[in-house]
This record gives sequence, structure tokens and C-alpha cells, in this order.
Amino acid sequence: MDGHLGCVIVAVEGSEESMNALRWALDNLKLRPPATDSDPDSGGSVVILHIQSPPTIAAGVNPGAIPFGGPSDPEVPAFTAAIEAHQRRISAAILTHALQICSDKNVNNVKSQVIIGDPKEKICKAVEDLHADLLVMGSRSFGPIKRMFLGSVSNYCSNHASCPVMIVKDTF
Repeated sequence: MDGHLGCVIVAVEGSEESMNALRWALDNLKLRPPATDSDPDSGGSVVILHIQSPPTIAAGVNPGAIPFGGPSDPEVPAFTAAIEAHQRRISAAILTHALQICSDKNVNNVKSQVIIGDPKEKICKAVEDLHADLLVMGSRSFGPIKRMFLGSVSNYCSNHASCPVMIVKDTF
């Protein structure tokens, strides 16, 4: 890279592979320096992006759709609220870990963002919205069967993101 990267998005989801991708980005990419010392925000930055699944996806089902034995209508909001609170705690822990990695490497020009939705679509949308120069992702190396059912977020993003995509394989 030529040192002119203004915005690098690193997508993290809590796996060691995504944290290794973050480490790789911090070790190997050179961001655009600030235009002046008085305006440090004018330089490049790393955006740590975490996509949180909607509560119905996290639960694996739509609780209102379970005909027998599922939560009743008054219980559904409480059930959803509990899942959302749990997801917020998980997201906070993931970002705390990622920001600690940045701190350990003395990288200060870091922002973080949590978006709720489908990871494939939301990562590509964030790339567009933030005018990213590069997207960095880890590869979880699903086998062909898992990939067929779950899909590959990195494969989708490499084909649909509006910027170059670096997929970091777990070689650490």
C-alpha cells in the first residue's frame, strides 16, 4: 500500500481470525498522515466494524412463530429485550478486545462502529457510506458444506464491496 489510505475498515466478529486480521492491518498498512499537526483528524483512520445480528436471527427463530410452547405475545418483547441486551454485551466485549489490540500497538486513530443487520450486506453498505479505501477481514475457512449453508461473508464482500478487500488467512 502506498501510505495514502484514508479509511480502512476492519470487520470483526469476535473470532481469533478476525482479531488476527486486525493485527495484520495495524502491522502492515500505512494510513494517510494528518494534513497539519493542528488537525490530527485529517489523517487516515482505522474503523473497527462489528455487525450484530438482529434479535430474531440471534434467537434462531421468530419467538412469536412457535405454535406450542413458545413465548406468549406479552413475553416476546421481554424475550427480545433480553437477547438485545446480551448482544450489546457481546458487541461491547468484542470492541473492547479489538481496541485493546490497537492500544497495544500504539495505534490511536481508531474509530469503532456497531451496526445491526446481515453482516454481508451491512459491511458492504458501511464500506460505501464511509468511502473506505480498503476492507480487511479474517477468513474462518469454513468447509464446503458449512459454506454452502452459511455462506461466506468474506466471499460475498470480496465480490460486492466498492473497495479492495484484503482477506487475511489465519497464519499467525
